[in-house]
Amino acid sequence: MIVRTSAAVMFLGLLTGMSAADDWPQFRGPKRDGHSREIGLLQEWPEKGLPAVWTYRHAGLGFSSFAVVGGKLYTLGTRGADEIVIALDAGNGKELWTAKIGPIFTYQGNQWGDGPRGTPTIDGDRLYAIGGQGILVCLDLANRGAEVWRKDFVKDFAGEMMSEWGYSESPLVDGDLVVVTPGGAKGTVVALNKKTGAEVWRTSDLKNKAPYTSAVAAELHGVRQVIQASVINDEAGGVLSGIEAKTGKVLWSTPLYKGHSYAVASSILVTGSTVYTSLLSETLTNCHAFEISPDWKVTDRFNEKSQNAMRNFHGGVVIVGGNVYGHSSGPGWVCQDLKSGKQLWSERNALEGGSGSIIAADGRLYLYSDEGEVVLLQPDPKEWNEQGRFRIPEMSKIPKTRPTSRSSKTWTHPAIANGHLFLRDHELIFCFDIRASK
Repeated sequence: MIVRTSAAVMFLGLLTGMSAADDWPQFRGPKRDGHSREIGLLQEWPEKGLPAVWTYRHAGLGFSSFAVVGGKLYTLGTRGADEIVIALDAGNGKELWTAKIGPIFTYQGNQWGDGPRGTPTIDGDRLYAIGGQGILVCLDLANRGAEVWRKDFVKDFAGEMMSEWGYSESPLVDGDLVVVTPGGAKGTVVALNKKTGAEVWRTSDLKNKAPYTSAVAAELHGVRQVIQASVINDEAGGVLSGIEAKTGKVLWSTPLYKGHSYAVASSILVTGSTVYTSLLSETLTNCHAFEISPDWKVTDRFNEKSQNAMRNFHGGVVIVGGNVYGHSSGPGWVCQDLKSGKQLWSERNALEGGSGSIIAADGRLYLYSDEGEVVLLQPDPKEWNEQGRFRIPEMSKIPKTRPTSRSSKTWTHPAIANGHLFLRDHELIFCFDIRASK
C-alpha cells in the first residue's frame, strides 16, 4: 500500500518540535495566497531531481490538495462509491483513518475526471471539507474524524453552481465562522457557526451562482470582509464582491467579465487595498487589479491590454516582489507587473502541458504542470530563471476508467510543510524532501 524510503524515518523524527508556522492548514497555505512561511529550503535541485520520500497509492479519484498540520496530512479522495476524507501520517505516508462525505461526484458529460475537488481546512481540532456534490462536513480530529455536523448545499441552501463540473470550494474559517459559497437565488455566500453548523448570515443582496473559486478573508480600510466571485449568467457575466464578515452585507461589487466564462476558478489575492484576480473568459477582461477606496468605490488599475496579460485557468497565481507569476492560457508561464499590468515575460514551452499550478516558499517558486513536471524557479522580473526540475515518479492510471478521461491532468495544487513538498495525481500522493540541510 505504501512505498517508503529510509528518508521517511528521518522526516518522522524531525516532525516533533516543528512550529505551527511550518504547517499548511488550508488550500494555498496559511494565508490562502500560495505562500509558505518556511525557510531553510533547497535553493536549487540536483540535476537528477528529487527522489520521493514516500508514495501513497490509494487516494482514489479527485483533485483535492492538502492540509498538513501537526505531522498529519489531510486530503479528499474516493473509495468504492463514496467521497472520503483521508488522514495520513505526513512522515511516512501511512493511512491513519478515513471518513465518509457522500456519493462520488460524477457527471455524464464530464470528461475531466470525477471525485472531490476542494481541499480540507483545519481549524484547531476540527476539519471542514466540501465534496463535489456540495456536501459540507465538520469532523473531529481528536476522535479519528468523527462527524460533528454536515450541510448539503443543494438541499439545505438551494445552491446552484455556475456550470456542471462540481463544487470545488475549500471552506474558509474566519473567527467563529465557516464561510462557504453554495450560490443560488436565496443568497450566494453563507456563514455558519463553525461549532454547530447553524446559519449566521446569508447574502440577501448577492444571489448569483457559485464559482469554482474559494473565498478569502481580508481587512480593507479597517473592515473585515469576505471576498468572493460569483456568476450571474452567460450574458451578464460575473462579479467580484466584498462582503462584511460580521453581517453578510455586500460592501462593494464590481464586474469581472461580460458574457461567457469557461470557469471562474483562479484564486483571489489581496495586497493592501488592491484585490487581484484572474480568470479565463472569452473577452479581454481576464485579470484585474481592483483598487478599493475607503468609501467602497472600485477602480481597475489595468487597461484593456493589461487585462489580457494573465488568463489563469485554475492553477492560481502568486505575488512576489510586486510581480504576479502564474500560468496564462496562450502565452504559457508569465510574469506580470502588478502595478501596471504589463506582461514582463512569458515562456510558452518551458514545461510540458497546457496549464499548471504555482506556490512560493523561501525565495523560490514551485511550478507543477498538468503533465506532472515540477520546476523550481527563482522569481525574476527580467527572465525565466530555473533552478531545477523533475517529473513525478509515475502518472495516475485511474483516469483511464473512462474512454476519454485521461483528459484529466495533474491539477492538484502543491503544498509545502515541515521541509517537504507534497504533490498528487489522483490516487497517487508523493512526498519530497526539500530541506537545505538534513
